[in-house]
Amino acid sequence: MNRTVIVTDSTSDIPPALAAQYGIEVVPLTLMFGEEAFRDNVDMTPEQFYERLPRSQQLPTTSQPSPVEYMNVYHRILEQHPGSSILSFHISSGLSGTYQSAVMAKSMLEEEGEAITVVDSLSASYGFGFMVVEAARLAEQGHAPAEILAQVESLRQSRKLYFLVDTLEYLQKGGRIGKASAILGTLLNIKPILSIDAEGIIYAVEKVRGRKKAVARMIELFKADLPGVNTIHVAVGHTAEPASGEEFLRELAGHFTLKEKVLTNVGPVVGSHVGNGTLAVFIWPA
Repeated sequence: MNRTVIVTDSTSDIPPALAAQYGIEVVPLTLMFGEEAFRDNVDMTPEQFYERLPRSQQLPTTSQPSPVEYMNVYHRILEQHPGSSILSFHISSGLSGTYQSAVMAKSMLEEEGEAITVVDSLSASYGFGFMVVEAARLAEQGHAPAEILAQVESLRQSRKLYFLVDTLEYLQKGGRIGKASAILGTLLNIKPILSIDAEGIIYAVEKVRGRKKAVARMIELFKADLPGVNTIHVAVGHTAEPASGEEFLRELAGHFTLKEKVLTNVGPVVGSHVGNGTLAVFIWPA
């Protein structure tokens, strides 16, 4: 039977149980602590990563899977499921070369590549992970690739997201802000609220003093983004601190009716750019 197989990369931050439930093929990026290499969420769990990150003298680096790695995954799937199609969803091309690696892999497969569609999510973390899960649900129901892509794109257009960064240290180490700004921001207890624009690039929305005020401001932003919407689906990404995610859900429940709720880890690769204490919140109308 022809089927549609869903592929993604590890920055989608899909809870492993959900990925297993829907047969989603997750290709890991690589995280480097000096000379030590770890496959994202395979050789290093989020819990291990966030315990080690504050002790590391230098910022870990990351690298995307090679085109050959994707080519091998695609070839194996098409060999196991003759006549099937592949939809391969990836972190924004504005943030990583992962999407380009997958596109190159498709071109290397020549005729086989015609069964593969590579999608630039223009997002990161569960901001596209939820799209991947929805695509897998639709595939399980027997929808054709074109139908799946149309429905997922509609979801992407309605999804709103914000990242609350607890410390400016990693934005400074990653070269996104200057050292003087990071020091001053830390002294003033500044908590940046970030988002991702239509081109898939991270930008600063606001800087708020104090975490409690920043959480309240995020909820205000969501209400402004979704006027007249009461019932929502929500996912909260946390840095191996589920209690912080649960606390945000309780706050949010005072303003919206929450239908589907997902708590997930912001994985090591994404976490290396934002650091411990980050909250990533993704909302879309139910």
